[in-house]
Amino acid sequence: MGGVAAKSRLNQGPRDMVLSLVALLLIIGALMFANRGCAFSPGTPTADPSTAPSVDAADSLQRAAAVVDFPVRVPAVPAPWRANSSSTGRVEPVSVVVRAGWLTPGRFVQLSQSAASVPELVAAETGASSGSSGVVDVDGTQWTVYPGRRSELAWATSVSGATVLITGTGDEEEFRALARAYLAAAPVKR
Repeated sequence: MGGVAAKSRLNQGPRDMVLSLVALLLIIGALMFANRGCAFSPGTPTADPSTAPSVDAADSLQRAAAVVDFPVRVPAVPAPWRANSSSTGRVEPVSVVVRAGWLTPGRFVQLSQSAASVPELVAAETGASSGSSGVVDVDGTQWTVYPGRRSELAWATSVSGATVLITGTGDEEEFRALARAYLAAAPVKR
């Protein structure tokens, strides 16, 4: 085997490593340019609230009011809020819960209405088994504060034959706004 002997890897210097790295970066750069699908976005992921589903919470609550045995109210929430969920479910041992949720600027709040007792509804909706952490007064109505799921809060009260629970990541002013809207609404006529 005459000719030029192949360089041993031990004899390769920093210049050879830099040239190899430049070649790899050129290949990666060409792929990125061709696909234009890469982006650098440090920090936490973000979600565009406009892509969340929308529902007609008023219609859902009015339809639910016709089939449940407790008064259901349809709150008139602030204009920038957008309803994105509504559902019904069971509260053990023998009740049902009617829910509606809204996206607020950067957060969300949910209103749950039921004939269950406050402890039953709080346990069913938040999974909280610990006691309350205080009381908040909203226009003369006392709302008991409970821990919620993850970093959420929960406020509960009883009003005219219904147990009401507000949960979510909203701040205190958003919770107060939903509580006021609920209290100002008349029960849906059956």
